[in-house]
Amino acid sequence: MAALGQLIAGVAHEINTPLGAIGASICNISNALEYSLHQLPELFQQISAERQADFFALLAVSKQRQEQISFREERKFKRAIKQELEALGLDNAETCATNLVKLGVTQDITPFLPLLQDPNNSLILATAYNLAVQQNNSKNIQLAVERASKIVFALKNYARQDDSGKMTKAKVTDSIDLVLTLYQGQFKHGIEVVKNYEQVPEILCYPEELNQVWTNLIHNAIQAMNNQGKLEIAVAQQANQVIVQVTDSGSGIPPAIQERIFEPFFTTKPVGEGSGLGLDIVRKIVDKHQGKIEVQSTPGKTTFRVYLSIGKGASEEKETWGRGDMEMEN
Repeated sequence: MAALGQLIAGVAHEINTPLGAIGASICNISNALEYSLHQLPELFQQISAERQADFFALLAVSKQRQEQISFREERKFKRAIKQELEALGLDNAETCATNLVKLGVTQDITPFLPLLQDPNNSLILATAYNLAVQQNNSKNIQLAVERASKIVFALKNYARQDDSGKMTKAKVTDSIDLVLTLYQGQFKHGIEVVKNYEQVPEILCYPEELNQVWTNLIHNAIQAMNNQGKLEIAVAQQANQVIVQVTDSGSGIPPAIQERIFEPFFTTKPVGEGSGLGLDIVRKIVDKHQGKIEVQSTPGKTTFRVYLSIGKGASEEKETWGRGDMEMEN
């Protein structure tokens, strides 16, 4: 329950983040649109057809901009463009350089010299910048919607219940990825996730219960690393089993208690942070699937290894990992 509670709290935060981005972007678009609607008629009345074509070419360059530049790079580009414009005799070289860099023009300004030398260059660049703001914020909204949709989809599938009481075929990797998606908010603060998935067949299982297994193991790994480190997840087939390894770079589990960690109510966590039931639940779910779970731990590396039967109809001959890699060391 502790793992589930933290997971839900993380999901709520992850949904609030894109919602906040959407709200801020809508506000920016509203302000920029109001300015542009006021300035565009005036602008097109004052500039020639040739300058209007240059204006739209400038917008096209801004739209194609892919990556944000650092503050240091921005200052470097502005300084170089300002010097170039001052050499051409522009009085407002600094303002023009600032707007050009914001629009994504950081190298060759030659195509836009006629635009910059126009008496209305300040109005042209300010209007172009405000239209670019609307473009960029619409992209931000799209990305935020995609991010929130992905999280909601994962949560919906995570919470899906099968009341039939029957085992169904499912891909273990899909189940793991679903849980990883829900934890992505915690990973971005200092956890590197490395996945090594072999091609494995579907297995007969209770998918929603396996979700609980991966949730508890990943939750424990995050806590063991204090939110800083490497989480490695490997999936492979050995004979008629699918084997999942969850490895963290935390401090490790002392040898004296490794045999007790699957006992109910046994926990090494402070009061209020763990019930001692997480790994007990994991073991019971794995047992229900007629599988097994093992742990191997040394300082800096702890691996939980889950063995799950593939079920009827699967090949029993394929073996993608060497036995030396898969078997626990004594």
